[in-house]
Amino acid sequence: MRGEVDREADGVMRHVLRGVIAIDGPSGTGKSTVARRLAVDLGAGYLDTGAMYRALTLATLRAGVPPEEAASLLPGLRLTVSTDPAAEFVRLNGEDVAAQIRGPDVTLAVSPVSAVPRVREHLVVLQRRLIDRVLRETGGIVVEGRDIGTVVAPDAGLKVYLTAAASARAERRTVQDGAAGRAATVDSTLADVLRRDAYDSSRSTSPLRRAADAIEIDTTALDVDGVLRLLHRLAAERRMAPPVVRA
Repeated sequence: MRGEVDREADGVMRHVLRGVIAIDGPSGTGKSTVARRLAVDLGAGYLDTGAMYRALTLATLRAGVPPEEAASLLPGLRLTVSTDPAAEFVRLNGEDVAAQIRGPDVTLAVSPVSAVPRVREHLVVLQRRLIDRVLRETGGIVVEGRDIGTVVAPDAGLKVYLTAAASARAERRTVQDGAAGRAATVDSTLADVLRRDAYDSSRSTSPLRRAADAIEIDTTALDVDGVLRLLHRLAAERRMAPPVVRA
């Protein structure tokens, strides 16, 4: 689908994405940061599917339910997530839990919860509904997670798989946790990164893997702006958005 350029009332050119950009990859590769910024740049919607699994994990922990029984909570769960990249919120039964779902307890438990087949089936349905709604409303959306290109949006116009050395990912995560006031060391974060990699890539339902037609980008030696430049170029090449002209 072809991208467009809109001119807002103040005369500023605003890029508009047409279609779905799927960004997958393991923890610490920069998915959330670049996906959100790309959505802002392209005037598009944004969906962090991982936040949905984290919210259910928080509900599971609060209810004292073991991970394998997390699906039992779904019938009574009211989950609302933002699709506006400039306004992040995750509401669990009306409560904004965007900060709580990033805590260490949720991080430790999210992989087992998200591996439950009924959980994934239920949330994938919700994710597809959100994507369809945003496409109707704005025409484009950037979606990030671990199974977007393979399961959630297999027909996405652009699929990208971000990767990076485990040590670099651990360092980034540690910096992010510190900035958010969460105590962490590089060694403990590295152990968590490796644990999640093993768990997410070996689960039976929707394992973490690169889609056959996804473009892999190693972000180990790239900063956020470097990754964004690549993504803008790829979107323009697919004619999903106009090229970005920088001064």
